[in-house]
Amino acid sequence: MREQRRWPRLPWIPITTGLCWLWWTSQAGFWPFFLTLPAGGALLASGVALLLWPGDRRIPQTMAGAAVLGMVLALPTGLALGFGTGLLLLLLCAACFPVAGACAVYHEPHTAGVPVPELDLSLALAVGLDEAILGVEQLAAALPSGEDFHRVRRELHEAHELFDERGWLDKPVSYHRVPPPLEQVDIRSERSGRLAFEHLRFESLYEPHPDEPGRERWLGYGPTRTAHAWLLRHREGNRPWLVCNNGYRMGTPLMDLRVFWRFYHELGLNLAIPVLPLHGPRRIGRQSGDGFLSGETLDTVHAEAQAMWDICRLIGWLRAAGAPRIGTYGLSLGGYTTALLACLEEDLACAIAGVPVTDFSRTFWRHGPKLQLDYLGHVGTNQRDVEQALRVVSPLALEPRVPKSGRMIFGAPADRLVTPDHVRDLIHHWDHPRTVWYSGGHCTFSRDQRVYAGVDATLREAALLA
Repeated sequence: MREQRRWPRLPWIPITTGLCWLWWTSQAGFWPFFLTLPAGGALLASGVALLLWPGDRRIPQTMAGAAVLGMVLALPTGLALGFGTGLLLLLLCAACFPVAGACAVYHEPHTAGVPVPELDLSLALAVGLDEAILGVEQLAAALPSGEDFHRVRRELHEAHELFDERGWLDKPVSYHRVPPPLEQVDIRSERSGRLAFEHLRFESLYEPHPDEPGRERWLGYGPTRTAHAWLLRHREGNRPWLVCNNGYRMGTPLMDLRVFWRFYHELGLNLAIPVLPLHGPRRIGRQSGDGFLSGETLDTVHAEAQAMWDICRLIGWLRAAGAPRIGTYGLSLGGYTTALLACLEEDLACAIAGVPVTDFSRTFWRHGPKLQLDYLGHVGTNQRDVEQALRVVSPLALEPRVPKSGRMIFGAPADRLVTPDHVRDLIHHWDHPRTVWYSGGHCTFSRDQRVYAGVDATLREAALLA
C-alpha cells in the first residue's frame, strides 16, 4: 500500500463522467436518462465514495463494472444525443476503467514475500479487468439465507467431529478413496466453431462417505453424476497427454478449448480437459460454477473430492489406452485442482498451477458479501470452522507427489481475484519450485512471455515435449 492522499485526484474522473452521463441523458428525455442511470449513477457514486471512504474494496469493483456498462451504452446513447456526445461518453468511461485498477493497487497492502507491483497504465488496465469481474460477481453471488445459515453451522460442526474421529484432519490423504477403473465411456465427435474435439462422458460413481453431512443434498444434484471431458488428440504418434483443469465459471468447449488450445496446436500435446463438478454440462444453477463457492462449505468439499475421483479415473483410462506420460495444468480454480491432484495421483510427470487459489475459506471471507459474513459470525460460524472442514481437500494440507523438477507456479502480485498470498503459500508448500511472477491481473498472464517460457521449460524437463 502506498502513502495515501487525503483528497486524491483520480476519483474526480468517475465523478465528472457520472455527472456528464446524468446531465446529458436528462436532456434527451425520461427513457434515455432512466436506461443509463445505472452506469452514470454508479460512476458518480463510486467516485464520491473513493473520496470519502477510500480503501473499501467494493468501490473500485463497482466503478469498473459501471465503466464497462457505460462503454456498452455509449453507442446507443450517441444515437440519441449525437455522435460527438456518445464518443465523449465512451472515452470518459474508458478512462474510469484504469482509474478503478489504479485505486485498487494503491489501496491494497503489500503482501510479505511477494514482489511489489509497479503501477503503470498497462497494470491499471489489467487490474481494472479484475475489478470489473468482481463487480459482476457481486451481483451474481447466491449465498445461503435464513435457516440455511444455521444448517451450514450444524454441518460444519458435524463435519469437524466426523473428520477428526476418522483421522482425516490429521491425515487428509486418507479421506480420498481409490476409485474403480474407468472402463465404459461414451465418446462423440463435436465442434465448437471451427474447433473439432471429442466429447467424452462416463458415469462418475462418486458418492460422499456414508455419514458425511450434506451427502443426500449432493447426491440430489443430478448433473454431477455424469462426468464430462473434452479431448484433443493427434492421430499420428503416441503423444504425451496434458490434463488441463478449468477455472471458475469455465467448463464449456467455447471457453476451455480456446484457453488450452496452445498446448495442442503449438506444442503438439494431446489434451484431456475434464469438466469440474457444478460447471458446464454439470451445472445445477443458471451459471457455470454456481454452488461451488456459494458458502455451502460441504458442497465445496464434495465438489473437489468428486473432481479428484473423476480425474483419477480419467487418467487411469488414458494410461490403459497407452499414454506414455501425463502431466497436469490448471488455472485459478483449476490451479487449486491441479495442486490437489499432484498430492493424490501417482506418476504425474509435472504439475503446473497458474494463478492458483489455495484456500477457499480465505477467498470466501475476502470476496463474500460483508452482511452475510457478519451474520455467519452472529450464528456462530467463523473462518476457522470453514478452513477445518476444507482441510481434507486442501493442497496446502497434503504433500505433493510430483517431483520438484516437475512443479511450476505462476501468479501476479496485483491479482485481485486470487490475491498473491495464495500463490506465495503454495510456493512455500511446494518447496520453492520454478516460479514466475508476472505484471498484470488475474486474466492477463498470456501477455507475459516469461509465463509460457517457464511453462514450456517445465513441460520439456518433464519429457512431455520433444
